[in-house]
Amino acid sequence: MARLLLQGTLLCMLRIGLGTLDSEGFLPPAPHNCPYKCVCAADLLSCAGLGLQDVPVALPAAAADLDLSHNALQRLHPGWLAPLARLRALRLNHNELEVLGRGVFTNASSLRLLDLSSNALRALGRNDLDGLGALEMLFLFNNRLVHLDEHAFRGLDTLSRLYLGCNELTSFSFHHLHGLEVTHLRTLDLSSNRLGHIPVPDLAALPAFLKNGLYLHNNPLPCDCRLYHLLQRWRQRGLSAVSDFTREYMCLAFKVPASRVRFFEHSRVFENCSAALAGGIERPEEQLHVQVGQSLKLHCNTSAPAGRIAWVSPQHELLVAPGSRNGSIAVLADGSLAISNVQLWHEGVFVCLATGPHLHHNQTHEYNVSVHFPHPEPEAFNTGFTTLLGCAVGLGLVLLYLFAPPCPGCRRCYHRTCRCRRWPRTPSPLQDLSAQSSVLSTTPPDAPSHKASVHKHVVFLEPGRRGLNGRVQLAIAEDFDLYNPMGLRLKVGSESTSSTGSEGLVMT
Repeated sequence: MARLLLQGTLLCMLRIGLGTLDSEGFLPPAPHNCPYKCVCAADLLSCAGLGLQDVPVALPAAAADLDLSHNALQRLHPGWLAPLARLRALRLNHNELEVLGRGVFTNASSLRLLDLSSNALRALGRNDLDGLGALEMLFLFNNRLVHLDEHAFRGLDTLSRLYLGCNELTSFSFHHLHGLEVTHLRTLDLSSNRLGHIPVPDLAALPAFLKNGLYLHNNPLPCDCRLYHLLQRWRQRGLSAVSDFTREYMCLAFKVPASRVRFFEHSRVFENCSAALAGGIERPEEQLHVQVGQSLKLHCNTSAPAGRIAWVSPQHELLVAPGSRNGSIAVLADGSLAISNVQLWHEGVFVCLATGPHLHHNQTHEYNVSVHFPHPEPEAFNTGFTTLLGCAVGLGLVLLYLFAPPCPGCRRCYHRTCRCRRWPRTPSPLQDLSAQSSVLSTTPPDAPSHKASVHKHVVFLEPGRRGLNGRVQLAIAEDFDLYNPMGLRLKVGSESTSSTGSEGLVMT
């Protein structure tokens, strides 16, 4: 009996506990609306690599990143993205899509990235991409695209990167870019197609920031002189789309597929190209030099009145009124660009984009701004100060000369030097010996006790034999005693017949 009572008590307590959990909402939540075999994590939904032939019907509304890649999808139904109002990225690469159709992306107004690469698409229609007004990146490479509608990308006003490489396109209109707005476009990949004709004037008219991201390598380009000079100039300017793929640029020398040569490695093909053709192909940007801290104002010079003007900074930021995000650059009401305090990050190419009823989208004006620090100005030369300093130094030297007596040692040295350099009052008879005789410079005989070796200051002048005429050549030994002239040995020239009888020697 007691045992039955205990069991009943436990069952009652269990019922009360379960009822309490139900009343307070602690029951497990309902199952998440995640498709079968897919992976759902917060706002991510991945159904990649499941071999799906159709899109799952139930898709969670919280998904912001949907991955349906590496499946077998062949068709997308209109309105299939209606439940995904938060969708930002859609990956449909590596499927079997052949067409898109109208209304496929109608409900994808918030989509930023669309990957349709590695499918079987052969054409893009006028309305295939409707509803993608916020799209920034579109991947269409590695398809079978042969045809693009003239307005295939119409409405993609914020598109910045378009990848059309590895397709079968034989032409592309750079004049209208198939409806693309060039304002935001930074990358246009047309590499590895079949482009055989490219209008050079349309290429030259593109803005500088788009030229830097225009990839044309691995195409059978014609070996055209104007195209060669244009691409060579882009290469010299360091545009990465050309300089990074120099060896991949090919051209047909004789309009035969087998005559493909490398554009920049076979200059002999372009030896007959006239340099005059290169002139006027591309309008060079205007060069401006400004110092740090100065003000700068740029005007958008157009050939016709513009309805809307925008600028692109060297950092690829789109500048419209009132100006840049950090406030350092202002766009004025007349469309001009003003910088009140120029800094180093303002250096680079500023591009003006003008649109209007009589202007094309590529009506641009470019400024290449170079910023440098101001050179320090040299200090002014103070002539008054230097004059005063010179006068003071000169006065000090005069006073020193007048009132500062020399030291005793200096006085003795001074008198000794004077005695050594005192000349005899009467000329030396030895100097009158001949006009061409030797000149003997000796000390006066006021100190007869000195040895002769002290006065060995003898200079020899030995005239040439042609001018002797019987004159005496002096050959005086080093030990000659100036006070004993009888020991003087005379050397007579071989032509002379006279001896010392004509002139005598008188020593002091």
